[in-house]
Amino acid sequence: MGLVWTIIIGFIVGIIAKVIMPGANNEPSGFVLTTVLGIGGAFVATFLGQMLGWYRADQSAGLIGAVVGAIVVLAIWGMVSSSRQRMQVRPAREDSYERIFRQSGVARSLTDLRGHAGLREALNKPRLERAIGVVYRPDTEFSSHYFEAVLPEQFDAFVWFEETRAVTPLRAGKPHGAPDTYPFGL
Repeated sequence: MGLVWTIIIGFIVGIIAKVIMPGANNEPSGFVLTTVLGIGGAFVATFLGQMLGWYRADQSAGLIGAVVGAIVVLAIWGMVSSSRQRMQVRPAREDSYERIFRQSGVARSLTDLRGHAGLREALNKPRLERAIGVVYRPDTEFSSHYFEAVLPEQFDAFVWFEETRAVTPLRAGKPHGAPDTYPFGL
């Protein structure tokens, strides 16, 4: 029963913290993240309270302390999420697969590497491949983002996009007139 109460109280604390400190659309949302926010706030408040001598080692934060802790978590979340920035990616290296696909002039493609012997032979040479995820470091790009690859030996197909954009979430709820099984179509 203790776990159930932890979840319920965590959810309530998360809601209270979000009402006191409303944020942008990128704040944690939904039942699970709101509950995690409340529970995390209680942990933060307990930890800080024990460090400052407000609570003994066997005591934990109460409801108000948990709300304050959740507000601290939201403030940190806001600082971290607002530090995101768009970056211009450096041009592809001459010895990379990216340069080959960019020079083809095709903006998007799905290249099947299984059946076409001539294509497999043309691409069956070690070249550099660039991987860019959440973190992009132009100052250490060669050592942090490039790796040696032989596409036909590693993959059956290669998807190429010359330019991408950030993924935007779908709106909550189903569109008007959509079947009950939206978005899965089962």
